[in-house]
Amino acid sequence: MKPTEEFILRQPQPYQAMILHVLAVVEQELPQSELLFKWGIPYVYFKNKPFCYFAPNHKKGFLDVGFAKGFELKRNQEVLVDEKRNTVKSLRYFSIETIDHTLLIDVISEAKLRY
Repeated sequence: MKPTEEFILRQPQPYQAMILHVLAVVEQELPQSELLFKWGIPYVYFKNKPFCYFAPNHKKGFLDVGFAKGFELKRNQEVLVDEKRNTVKSLRYFSIETIDHTLLIDVISEAKLRY
């Protein structure tokens, strides 16, 4: 089993379900992307460059879906979290029910234009 698969399957619920759900949306929107295991977490690469990652924060109870070129994005700034990071902005999910598909697809669509 690949390290990424092991990582995802080791996650307790609801993190595992959220990762698999968001990953399915990303793969649908970016069929030519590649899921790798980088920096200890699942990371989607697009055109051989880091695109987004999935980092569960068990202590604070959310899944951080970080976009590598998040600071270049113009739309959805009111929901993208930067937390004093220089390049990454992320969407945070506390349950699978909080995933807004329209918003997620819009962020992915805008982000892929940066590659």
